[in-house]
Amino acid sequence: MLLVCDLMPADGPAYFTDALADLALDGREGTVHSLPDDGLPTLSNVDAVVLTGSTAGVYEADDRPWLDDARLLARDLVARELPTLGVCFGHQLVNDALGGTVEAGDQRRGIADVDLGDDPLFEDVSGRIPMVHGDYVVAPGDRMETVASADYYDHLATRHEDAPVWTVQYHPEFTVALLDRIADDFGWPDADADRDFDDVTAAQTVENFVAAADLD
Repeated sequence: MLLVCDLMPADGPAYFTDALADLALDGREGTVHSLPDDGLPTLSNVDAVVLTGSTAGVYEADDRPWLDDARLLARDLVARELPTLGVCFGHQLVNDALGGTVEAGDQRRGIADVDLGDDPLFEDVSGRIPMVHGDYVVAPGDRMETVASADYYDHLATRHEDAPVWTVQYHPEFTVALLDRIADDFGWPDADADRDFDDVTAAQTVENFVAAADLD
């Protein structure tokens, strides 16, 4: 079973996590579990996990006490060697939980040209990636290796040295269909290059993860 762990607070844009859940599940056996609302999920029957994006910051535990549970979950997933994909906030959460450093920085909106490493997660994924974030992994967590970067972001994606755990800052669920809503909520550049999704294939990331987790 595939578990999509929804890390979005109740006041966040639900369509982010809905789109990622739709992409990840897509007819597969699975479920969505809200960690802010429902506490830590039970992992006994879980074969793989997707950790979603969030409007929270990993450094906000004083205001969002559920983040302590989120860190416990991230460490447990690594310890169990349970296939895991962290997306955006999920990327930051895993690295933070493993002793890395996440810092707030400039807000980034638009399609970025990135350097994807030689990793099965990126098979058939183009180097044009949709980005919406303001926090950055500035030092990866323990035993997390950098597998993608951009000119403005050294640790854009990471992978654990031993456990089947990957994290990406970008949003594989972002398509042109969501663009108007994203632009209204967060802003988006008007340049043609940032609105041309013809060669954006970031969604393939999720399919590659599913294949690596042997869920099909």
